[in-house]
This record gives sequence, C-alpha cells and structure tokens, in this order.
Amino acid sequence: MSTSDQNIHSSNELVDMFSRTISYLRLSLTDRCNLRCVYCMPVDNDKGLEVLQHEDLLSYEELLRIVKLVVGMGMNKIRLTGGEPLVRRGVMNFIESLSQINGLDEIRLTTNGVLLHEKAEGLYRAGIRKLNISLDSMRPERFMKITGVDLFHRVWQGIETAERLGFDVKLNVVAMKGVNDDEFVDFARLAVEKPYQVRFIEFMPVGDRSTWNEASYISSTELKKRIGDIGVLEPLPGSKMDGPARVYSLTSVDGLQGRVGFISPISHHFCDTCNRLRLTSAGRLRACLLNDKEADLKSLLRKGATDDEIKGLIRQTILDKPKGHTLAEDQARCSGQMSRIGG
Repeated sequence: MSTSDQNIHSSNELVDMFSRTISYLRLSLTDRCNLRCVYCMPVDNDKGLEVLQHEDLLSYEELLRIVKLVVGMGMNKIRLTGGEPLVRRGVMNFIESLSQINGLDEIRLTTNGVLLHEKAEGLYRAGIRKLNISLDSMRPERFMKITGVDLFHRVWQGIETAERLGFDVKLNVVAMKGVNDDEFVDFARLAVEKPYQVRFIEFMPVGDRSTWNEASYISSTELKKRIGDIGVLEPLPGSKMDGPARVYSLTSVDGLQGRVGFISPISHHFCDTCNRLRLTSAGRLRACLLNDKEADLKSLLRKGATDDEIKGLIRQTILDKPKGHTLAEDQARCSGQMSRIGG
C-alpha cells in the first residue's frame, strides 16, 4: 500500500457519522489534583471524593500503546490533562517517550500551574511548546477561595517562567457570575499587555459535586459586551488548531493588541466542529465531554486485546459520537467527574 493510500485509509477510519474527522485525543493522566476548585473537586466534598488507585490508572506503557495506535489511524495531536497531569509520578519521562512517536505532530498540556515553575524547562526540552494554564482569578485571596489553597503566587511564577522560556501560553478562565465576573476586564487587559491568549470558558454543569447553578452562569455574549468596554473585538479566521475557542483580536483604546477566546459549550456549542476523543484517567474512551456514554478501553487492554481489537473499539466510539450535547434542552448536567474525564 502506498503512503498516500495509507493516509486515505487512516483518514477514513477517523470520520464519524456526521463527517467530522477526529484528529485529536485528550489523555487524562490522573484524577488527582493539588487544587480543589469549586467547579471540579470542591473542598467541602473532599472527604467523600473517590480517587483512583495507581493500579486503576492506565500504565504509561498502556498509554503509549494507545497513542501509537491512534497516531497510526490518523490522529496527530495529543493533549495531556487531569486532574493535574504534572502530579503523576514519572510524567516527564512519559512525555519524552510520547515525543518520540513518529507521526505525532503536537503534544499540548493543560495544567493548573502549581508545579510549572520547576517543570517548565523539562517540558520544553521534551518538545512541548503550547500550554493551557487554568487561572480563574488574579487576586490571591479570591484564588484561594476558588481553589481551596493559597498558591496564587506560585502559579503566577510558573506562568512567568513559561513566558520567559518561549511557550505559547493560553490562560483558561472559567467565567462565574458573582464569583470572578468583576475581573473579566482585568483579564482582557492582561491579554493586550502580555503575550498570552486569555480564553473565557462558560461555566458548565459537569459533575455531581460541581457548584454550578443557573445563577452562576454567564454567557459568552455577555462576556463580549463587558470586554468590549476596553477596546474593539474583531473575530479572527477560524483554525482547526483553535479547538473549541472562537478567537478574537482585541485592540485597546490605547492601541495595544492581544487575543482573547471564548469557549461557549452552552450558549453556542461547538459540537458541529468537534474533532476530539477523550481517554479518561479510569481508562474509558469518551466521545463527548457532556455526554456520559463511555467505552471501557482499559478492560479490553487488560484482557490481552490485539491491536486490531483496540482499534475496532476506537472506531466504534467514533461512530457512536453524538451529533451534539443536549444540556440546554434537557436542563440536565453531565454526572461524570471532571477531574477524571479531563478538563
């Protein structure tokens, strides 16, 4: 089979029932985290929070096998998530092994930034260039209230280290009315003053322990109105590499320019362009963040499945990928644990 024939075959393997090509796998390396954010692992419920034991996680060898298979099928991008991926022991060696996989064009990392200062140089050496860093407040006291720990200055040190080393930095801000909505303009100013793309994410009803409620929700439309007070927002041409974000240039009244993004799973969901699968830290393959249907890939692996059997489950998961979520219509929430699914 020629190289071009192989590429066509791989591409066809990854097309779902709605003609979306799946090119991107998100790997949740662990459900453990060193923060207790109110929308993910709230501290009030920590006593009853179940975390996976080490043997319940996919081993690095199992993860590498899966990544090699999906890359062979046509995927070319991996994002490492959690929980907090950098708390897992041996993660740096795993990332270095990932970077050696032929055909894997890009490895991205989503992190809360707590361990970033000491890990950043190793991540850069391993080939990672793009970081998404969660930051829901720039006020230390509020940061502690949202995350349950007093580590704002440590996170900010990690962000500055990443900037100094030359990473492409995106800051993810979960927008919560009555919690951090008085900082949206400050975050927008940060986007024009620093080389960071600030991305505002609508608060989603994910997880039985989440503090989500209708009163805390604020739409991207309202966010744009507020941010527009400091300058002019202009939509930028979309790119597959943008993922779910709708990206805008922001020109402030004093002529500074930056970029802001809006991720709108509730008000303007991006399901029609979704190009990803998720592998949870429990080893379950998930086609949609906001749909609880999962395929048990871990059990298949540990029963001694062949590569073809594993690829068959991956293909079936792609074919089962729903056209879109129905949260708005059902007024329900996804019951899956965000720290386990991978944020």
